[in-house]
Amino acid sequence: MQETSGAGDRAVKAVLFDMDNTLWDFVAAKKAACRAVVEHAGAGDVEALYAYFRRPGVGFEDPSNVIEYLLDIGADRSCVMPCCTVYEKAKIASIRPYPGVRETLDALASADLSLAVVTDAHSSQARSRLRKAGLDDLFSCVVTPDISGQRKPDPASFLHALSTLSASPSDAMVVGDSIRREIEPGRALGMRTAYALYGDQSDGPVSLGSRPDYVLGNIRDLISIIGIS
Repeated sequence: MQETSGAGDRAVKAVLFDMDNTLWDFVAAKKAACRAVVEHAGAGDVEALYAYFRRPGVGFEDPSNVIEYLLDIGADRSCVMPCCTVYEKAKIASIRPYPGVRETLDALASADLSLAVVTDAHSSQARSRLRKAGLDDLFSCVVTPDISGQRKPDPASFLHALSTLSASPSDAMVVGDSIRREIEPGRALGMRTAYALYGDQSDGPVSLGSRPDYVLGNIRDLISIIGIS
């Protein structure tokens, strides 16, 4: 754990968590799903399929990535739609919390902190992943773009979560693996910020242009940051 700025000693009463790559390794889950597609289709390459999900202008969750990839490599058309189902099932099956996640969330909840998830996944996807991870009982609310009307870094989802928890930004902390989508909007709203460096899988060196209050090497660092014995 690294403290990067003077965060002060004001009490934290609510914690807003990003979900994918903050609570579990979502990139690993997606690659496992890509592997399942390649095996089912009997054609293709895992990394090449995963690269389709990273194309600009196409959603990171969009199943059309699977369809377009299989058609582009000339796979048997009869396997295309079944492969979309294979992909989704394998993705969910591969969701596993990082070590220490349940322990940390239990500690925060036991200290009477209010917990929320703020994610860009659709609400149905978010709920299914949280259930698979065994974490769905720990959050008072799960805020998604189909609920707030906006995707991060727009502040709408954060403000919706704060309102639902009856918390003010000065009493809250946001935890996430993206400087742009969690840390910057969190700071702009006046929340304390904890950057989940352990989960950031962006390409190239990480820039801390918008300085988080804390850099987490492990999610368990939150226990000492917030001061839970």
